[in-house]
Amino acid sequence: MITIDNYFDATRNFIWDNYPEAIRKGNDYMKMATEEGRNWANYHGSEPVKRVIDLYLSKLNELVGKKAPAKEKKERPSSPTPKAPAKPTQPRAAKAARPEVSPQQIDLVERIPEEIRIIRRFINLDGKSKTKEEILRFINSLQKAIVEKRIRKTSAYAEQIRYIQDKLIDVYNTMKAKIKIELKPETYEALKKLTGEQKVMPSINFIKRYIGMNGKAGMKEKARQLLEQINRAIDKGKITDSDPYIIQIHELKKHLHAFATGKIQKVLEIEKATLHGLNGILSCTCQSLNGPDDKPILMNSMDFANMRFMTIGLRGKWRDLIGDPSPNFTAMVFGKPKMGKSYLCIDFAGYLARHHGKVLYVAKEEGLDMTLQKKLSDKNVAHPNLFVSAELPASLDAYNFIFLDSVNRLRLLPADLIRLRSANPDKSFVFVFQSTKDGNFRGANSFQHDVDVVVEIPEKGRAVQYGRFNQGGEMQIFSEN
Repeated sequence: MITIDNYFDATRNFIWDNYPEAIRKGNDYMKMATEEGRNWANYHGSEPVKRVIDLYLSKLNELVGKKAPAKEKKERPSSPTPKAPAKPTQPRAAKAARPEVSPQQIDLVERIPEEIRIIRRFINLDGKSKTKEEILRFINSLQKAIVEKRIRKTSAYAEQIRYIQDKLIDVYNTMKAKIKIELKPETYEALKKLTGEQKVMPSINFIKRYIGMNGKAGMKEKARQLLEQINRAIDKGKITDSDPYIIQIHELKKHLHAFATGKIQKVLEIEKATLHGLNGILSCTCQSLNGPDDKPILMNSMDFANMRFMTIGLRGKWRDLIGDPSPNFTAMVFGKPKMGKSYLCIDFAGYLARHHGKVLYVAKEEGLDMTLQKKLSDKNVAHPNLFVSAELPASLDAYNFIFLDSVNRLRLLPADLIRLRSANPDKSFVFVFQSTKDGNFRGANSFQHDVDVVVEIPEKGRAVQYGRFNQGGEMQIFSEN
């Protein structure tokens, strides 16, 4: 039996691509929540995280107990006729009314597979008029799902997905302004059989809506409405005590009631461990349900040229040095001892605190001693928004910018920095590195490739930047200006 005590040893040789999507995502969540088995604090300290992991292990043991085959077993009807084009044809006779599906045939699931979503969206085009822009949006969302590996080559529906992609591109390349899409009857029926009759569990939909309110202002009325709808669903038997997420639903009700009736709390704030747990229920390792960046995979160059991207808004010498990066940028600073890298970073931290948000400076290299105090005084950067620490705290929720001085003294590896950034995707990080005698930074080369900005201190008092925002920027560290 696989437990938390033997999980990573027992699953070491598993070929995860051969397991169902829910199991793959459970493994991803397990690695993220426990830092690949090195830290079980979230499991032991957060009831939602514990429930998600226990549920995942239960499903995994059930699958392993059945001696899961190398490939996920699924009945796959024959693929639609390759020659069936999704392009305008002469109007055909109206389709016969399809029989209603009885409630007993509806399968309540936690998540509709991405492939089924795409297939449903494709067959729903039948008989509808669409513009070229609408077809392009469909192509973009399909390609994005493939790139993000939400649809894999090993999928049982890979052949149908390829067919849909080819037909959409064919229609897009041959259409002009607007057309009416007509699928051949045999194509429609073959794809319709694949979609089945699945609906997302009501409890899952309520959890999604609850997470969607996290951190947003003006949610009081929506919280009251959601609470009323949850209560009605329970009263009507749509959510029962046998629901696998009934405990989470009762927790939601308690927090929604406190938020909706309280006068002090203006914003619904979900505790981070709870948020991880709820996202785990949804088979999602993301930090929120707002979805990934909505930039499409394929765009017209004229549209792309007119896009506007959010930046921090740096000014003065900092803009001259590194340009104007995005709010979640990453940077590394390295140089030999006594060259000024800590002075540079403390000066930058003070600027960010005064103009752009809360800053945490982790001074592991020097600690909270007189040397750090002198640097703060010399640069005159002390500010209510600037916090200093000798250790990296467990939570970074309160800060917008985090300086780690130094990565080497904190004993952080490239994988640790990746996990740190993944757990805090909306925050900026500045990593300070020690240098070797020949001037190179200490650490794996992958550090340099994983950041947006690289600042070197090649000689005392001079900083040179060669990142992506402003190649070749320079600055005198000890200048009064």
